[in-house]
Amino acid sequence: MTIINFKLKDGSTQKINAENGLTLMEVARDNDLGIEGTCGGSISCCTCHVVVDKNWFKKVGPPNPDEEDMLDLAVDLQSTSRLGCQIEINEDLEGLIVNIPSDS
Repeated sequence: MTIINFKLKDGSTQKINAENGLTLMEVARDNDLGIEGTCGGSISCCTCHVVVDKNWFKKVGPPNPDEEDMLDLAVDLQSTSRLGCQIEINEDLEGLIVNIPSDS
């Protein structure tokens, strides 16, 4: 289990003890944090758009080309935007901070 810090639309932070191997999208969706994940993780929507805290972005890594194409459709796109379905939880992400944009 890995603690992930989700900054919610209302400005509050929710700490979730997430199961390793799940994606950020699955964890946020299953905990009713305002992420839909409409396509189920197939990179065919951007309803799991999250903004990774700039101090964590290098550790999480940049989006792959397919993800970049889909992120072009996201509202409030930022330099550290990612699709939550493409970030797998593992122990290296302990304490990760991600923002759920107001458009999600």
